[in-house]
Amino acid sequence: MAALKMTISCFFFLQVISCLLSLFAPTTVQGLKVGFYDKACPKAELIVKKFVFEAVKKDLTLGAPLLRMFFHDCFVRGCEGSVLLELKNKKDEKNAIPNLTLRGFEIIDNAKAALEKECPGIVSCSDVLALVARDAMVALNGPSWEVETGRRDGLVTNINEALSNLPSPFNNISSLITQFQSKGLDKKDLVVLSGGHTIGHGHCPQITNRLYNFTGKGDSDPNLDTEYAANLRRKCKPTDTTTALEMDPGSFKTFDESYFKLVSQRRGLFQSDAALLDNQETKSYVLKNLVKSDGSTFFKDFGVSMVKMGRIGVLTGQVGEIRKKCRMVN
Repeated sequence: MAALKMTISCFFFLQVISCLLSLFAPTTVQGLKVGFYDKACPKAELIVKKFVFEAVKKDLTLGAPLLRMFFHDCFVRGCEGSVLLELKNKKDEKNAIPNLTLRGFEIIDNAKAALEKECPGIVSCSDVLALVARDAMVALNGPSWEVETGRRDGLVTNINEALSNLPSPFNNISSLITQFQSKGLDKKDLVVLSGGHTIGHGHCPQITNRLYNFTGKGDSDPNLDTEYAANLRRKCKPTDTTTALEMDPGSFKTFDESYFKLVSQRRGLFQSDAALLDNQETKSYVLKNLVKSDGSTFFKDFGVSMVKMGRIGVLTGQVGEIRKKCRMVN
C-alpha cells in the first residue's frame, strides 16, 4: 500500500514539474517551431539562403519588396502564401493596388523548385516567404532572427481581401493601431515593423495629398518638414504616377536606424510614418532608437516582431497543403 501511495505521489509530482516546465518553454504557436525541417529536409534553410543572397547581391533594391511580400502575405488571411497565388481572372492578391510594386517572385519560385528537387512535398511556400524575409535583411547587413517554420499553404486568394486588410500609407495613428491589434500585434510591433521603411521606395501617388491637397484646400501636410516637402514637390508633380522615391534618402539600400531619425525630423515619407509621432508610446520608441551607438534595441526588436507577425493565422497540421509550385494550388 505504501508503495502504491509513493507511486501516485511521484506521478503527481512529475505532472506538476511538467506543467511548470511548459510555462517556461520557448513560446511557439499552432505547431510552428524553429528547425521544423531539420529531419525531413535538413538543407532547406541553406537552399533558401543561397538564392536570396545571390539575388540581393546582384540587386540590393530587392531586399525591401521581399520583406514587404511577407508582411503583405501575413496581413491577408495570415501567413499562408496567398499573396503568391495567381488566378486567370486576375482577381488575386497579387493584382491588388498595394501589391503591384512587389518584386522578387522569381526568387521564391527558384528556391521552391530547388527545395522540391531536394525534398519533394516537404517545405511550404509560406515558410519559404518567412525565410526569404529574414535572409534578405541579413543580406543588407540588417538583423537576423530564428524563423519558426511548419506553416502550410492556403488555397484561396482574393483581391478585395488585400485591399481591406493591408495598412495604408494614408492611415492615421488610430487606424494603424486598430489594424495591428486586429492581427494580434501591439503598438511596439507597429513602430518596430514600420522601421522596415529604412529600406526601399515609395511612389508619388502615395504622398501627393501630403504635398498638394492635404485638407482639400490646396495645402500641404503641416506635419511634413517644409524643406523636405519642397524637395519632394520638385520630384513629384500632382499628376505623377510613376516616380519612385527613396524611403530613407541616402540609406535606402541599408537596413539601419536612420528611418527613426528621419521620422523624428518630420521627414517620414508617408502619412503613416509621420503618424508614429502622434502616440506617446510609438513616439517614445522613435526617439529612443535614433542611433545604434546610443543603445538602440531596434535590430533585436525587429526580429521579435517579425517572429510574432509570422504567427498570424498560420495553417498547420493537416490544414491547407504543401504546394508543388507557389503560384498555383496543387
